[in-house]
Amino acid sequence: MASSKLQLPADDSVLLLITHSNLTTFAADIRVSQQTTVEALKDKLWRKTGTAVASMRLQLRDDSGTKIADLDDDAAPLAAYAPYNGYRIHVVDLDPSSLTSGGWLEDTSLVDKYTMSDETYDKLDTNFRKFKEKMVPKNSPSEDKEESEKHMEELCSKIKVGDRCEVEPGAKRGTVKFVGRAEALGRGFWVGVQYDEPLGKHDGMVKGIRFFECPQGHGAIVRPEKVKVLHSQLFTLCILRASLEPYFLKGFLFSQGKLVHFLLGK
Repeated sequence: MASSKLQLPADDSVLLLITHSNLTTFAADIRVSQQTTVEALKDKLWRKTGTAVASMRLQLRDDSGTKIADLDDDAAPLAAYAPYNGYRIHVVDLDPSSLTSGGWLEDTSLVDKYTMSDETYDKLDTNFRKFKEKMVPKNSPSEDKEESEKHMEELCSKIKVGDRCEVEPGAKRGTVKFVGRAEALGRGFWVGVQYDEPLGKHDGMVKGIRFFECPQGHGAIVRPEKVKVLHSQLFTLCILRASLEPYFLKGFLFSQGKLVHFLLGK
């Protein structure tokens, strides 16, 4: 029994480059069958180039740009001109008033543009210039540094050597051992602390400079905004005792250094 085979037609299409007489920057590839007529090819090309079929003349050029033939027979198939892959179809626009003439589709300098005066632009409720002004910092970097130093100095004025303190992060308890500038560490003000426990990094000496003395591993130097001065618990007890007479204070309980409970007697 003879087997039947599906016979597929051979591919006779060619890949051509399309150029245009008025559009110097235009170039496109198109694959077409060699059985396509010149008239049908023109119909495809007007959709790509904007040149009307009636105003179009086609030239076949080789890959170097040399003209091979004028495609002047609309009824002839493309095969009659023996094109090869890589050849060029050059579209010549014969209409002097064509949309493609004069560079209107390529030279943006020929297009009238709307312009607005600075005065009119500034009167707009929102514009990029106003947005940019909002985004730019009002203070210069030097002014910001001065304000930052003033803020640190104000904080340091409330911190004295010998004060009990708590340092963030971690609520680490200790005693203030140094308050002032330390240019070796950076601009502005610093606070040296001796922690109650070995939670520090040194013994009060940093970068070869002795700022204070404390046991090794108990020392730290931090910015003042990280330091919270603790009020004396003894002062708190005195206030309590004075305000509770004729009662007297029999005992009190501390938790993590804080007074949390006290006992009264009479």
